Amino acid sequence: MKRRSASFLEIGILVVALLFLAGCATSPPPRQDNVCDIFDHHPRWYDYARDSERRWGTPIAVQMAFVQQESSFRARVRPERNRILGIFPGRRPSSARGYAQAQDPAWQDYQQATGNRRARRSNMADALDFIGWYNDVSHRRLDLAKDDAYHLYLAYHDGHTGFQRGGWRNNGQLMQIASRVDQRAQTYSRQLPACESNLRCRRFWQFWPFCR
Repeated sequence: MKRRSASFLEIGILVVALLFLAGCATSPPPRQDNVCDIFDHHPRWYDYARDSERRWGTPIAVQMAFVQQESSFRARVRPERNRILGIFPGRRPSSARGYAQAQDPAWQDYQQATGNRRARRSNMADALDFIGWYNDVSHRRLDLAKDDAYHLYLAYHDGHTGFQRGGWRNNGQLMQIASRVDQRAQTYSRQLPACESNLRCRRFWQFWPFCR
């Protein structure tokens, strides 16, 4: 009798677990055009972006606009492989990967500069810290304002030396992308005040004046 009761209990636990997983699998993804919806799904991302903003000075909205453009908030995305004869998979066009699509040389520079050797590109906290660090370097080397998403993105895409050379001025497609990043950053910036106070004070121990 005890064995039968245990079996019913095990089955009940399994059913609940399956229902929970099904609910997670079918929950709608966040709207990428609304930063409050993104943070509602991933509230810790707000904490990471806030920490990066405090450390490096790039506004939260600009950071999130970069991530949206680079990876659409996917942790392990990489450039598609080139095709040999249109059939066989070849090498990837770059070493970019993760939320920030950081390439190996820039990521290694970041790790060395910050001492964060364990940083991972598939970790949102590290990716946002990288974006903040990179834009801080762009600010110091290129005199770009930290809220100038358009030019910061051009420097992010072409590298600091490439930006100085100015090849981006002849790349209409890249300038269009930079404009989209800038427009999205402005949209996120307008949206953020509607939810930021709740994000800062969402835990039971966080109350004024002790909110983040």
